[in-house]
Amino acid sequence: MRNERPRLLSTAEERRETVLRTAIGAFAARGYWGTTTTEVAKAAGISQAYVYRLFPNKELLFTAVVEHCFVLVRASLERAAAEAKGSSAEVVLEAMGDAYARLISDNDLMLIQLHAQAAAVSEPAVREVVRQGYARLVEYVRGASGGTEGQVQEFFARGMLCHLIVSMVADEVDAPWIRTLSAGITHY
Repeated sequence: MRNERPRLLSTAEERRETVLRTAIGAFAARGYWGTTTTEVAKAAGISQAYVYRLFPNKELLFTAVVEHCFVLVRASLERAAAEAKGSSAEVVLEAMGDAYARLISDNDLMLIQLHAQAAAVSEPAVREVVRQGYARLVEYVRGASGGTEGQVQEFFARGMLCHLIVSMVADEVDAPWIRTLSAGITHY
């Protein structure tokens, strides 16, 4: 009789998390339309049928990935607000902005957000997840910072500008128009 340790089977929830993490990379690389569930299954080391058992279609898988990314953004903003060096709206928003800039230095997360925004134009389910995600983030930022409507709007506008700067690798270009766009914007 061999001394074998019993094989530990992962739960459906653990597999679901594995598929979500794997799908982030796949969807980040090729977007909603360019990614197949077959690619996600292969990368996760499971069958496509099992992916469909966890997520009945690609739309549900993608929207789960987008929701997961919103959770990651919220957690990052919460940590930053808790660790801010003061309680004024300006200080809290600056801390959250810096945390967000660090977070999107993970290009996969930033790319998921960009792909989700693009898919939201024509995919109602994706549009709804993006709307709900931003609704929760806006309300969180408003409450955590105590900022005015204008301050909260500027916070999100700067975040979108950060996406643009990071996505076009602006630090590789030395031109007046880049300096104009990136003035005062920190990116990592």
